[in-house]
Amino acid sequence: MSEPIRIPIFPLHTVLFPEGPLPLRVFEPRYLDMISSCMKSNTCFGVCLIREGVEIGKAASTFEMGTTAVIHDWHMRHDGLLGITVRGERRFRILKEDVQQNQLLMASIEYTDEEPSCDVPANYLSLVDVLRELISQIGYRYSDLPMRYGDAGWVGYRLAELLPLRLAQKQYFLQLNDPLQRLERVGAVLETMNVQL
Repeated sequence: MSEPIRIPIFPLHTVLFPEGPLPLRVFEPRYLDMISSCMKSNTCFGVCLIREGVEIGKAASTFEMGTTAVIHDWHMRHDGLLGITVRGERRFRILKEDVQQNQLLMASIEYTDEEPSCDVPANYLSLVDVLRELISQIGYRYSDLPMRYGDAGWVGYRLAELLPLRLAQKQYFLQLNDPLQRLERVGAVLETMNVQL
């Protein structure tokens, strides 16, 4: 087991998956400082789904598992806010957390084990077709990412982030450790949506 790592946490009403892109508007001083520090030191921060609370003001309570985020791009928006695009890296579990005076959440984390790499089995190739269609419709965020349609983990994560699922479902898919089980469960959800597979 590796030594715990201490990182800042960005509690959000969204779930970030490994290798997934996420655009953010940053305006609160605590997060502007956090982003500035991460950019200067070339370090990551954690994105966790909010369990209780809101994104602004007092520090929110989050789920224990999240994904580290690396800043991929940034720009000043027309409304004067900082716009950044982050990319998910690795899943982690919060071991201990504390709230700073400025309400920034800091946490000691440990990375979860990497998922086993495996190909998409033939019986799940219809899910790959669904994903290709989704990315063709809203794929501008994915234009500079490698497309790994043969990788079961990658396909499952992309479907979980792109499908209109409840946040609790997305968190469930993040926490699953088996890429084939994730594909099976995503397929079951698509059937309930009457998506032709």
